[in-house]
Amino acid sequence: MNTLCVLMLALVGITGGAFVTKSVAFPPARPLLTNMENLCTQGGGRPRYPAKNFPARGYAHQRRCGSAINRVEAWYGMCCAAGTAEADTLCCATQAWEYALNQFCQEEFMVMDLPHQCCEAESDEKRLACFAGEAHNPSYQGIRGYKAPSVTVDLAFTWDPTTC
Repeated sequence: MNTLCVLMLALVGITGGAFVTKSVAFPPARPLLTNMENLCTQGGGRPRYPAKNFPARGYAHQRRCGSAINRVEAWYGMCCAAGTAEADTLCCATQAWEYALNQFCQEEFMVMDLPHQCCEAESDEKRLACFAGEAHNPSYQGIRGYKAPSVTVDLAFTWDPTTC
C-alpha cells in the first residue's frame, strides 16, 4: 500500500483561501530503465509543492515530503537535460533520487516527530528499497493538463559519473 503524506493546500484562486485536503505524492519511485522515458519527458506534468501551498503553521512532515519531491524533480530535470546516454541519465537520476531521500531522512531525524518508517531501516539499501516499494507513481506518469509550477530548491546536486 502506498503511503501518502496528507496536507492542506490553500487554493486561493479556486476556493477563496479555504484549505482543502490534498496529498503529497511521496515517495518518488526509483529511477529504472522502464520508467526513464516518462521520468524525463513528463516531469512538467507531475506535482510540485511550493511552500505557499501549505498552511502557515503545522504540517512540517508534509512540507518535508513536498521539499523532497521538489528537489528530486528539479534534479531529474538536470539529469535529463544533459543530453547524455540513457545509462548515464539513469545513473544521474538514481543518484538524485538517493540523495533526495537521504536528505529527507536526515531532516526527519532532526525534529521531534516520528520519522517516516523507511528512514528507520537498518541500512541504506533497506531504506531505499522501502521507499521504492512505497512509490506513489512508479511509472512517473504525468497528469494530463497539469503544468507544474516553478519551484526553487534549497540544495544543490552534483552528479558523479565516476560512481556509475
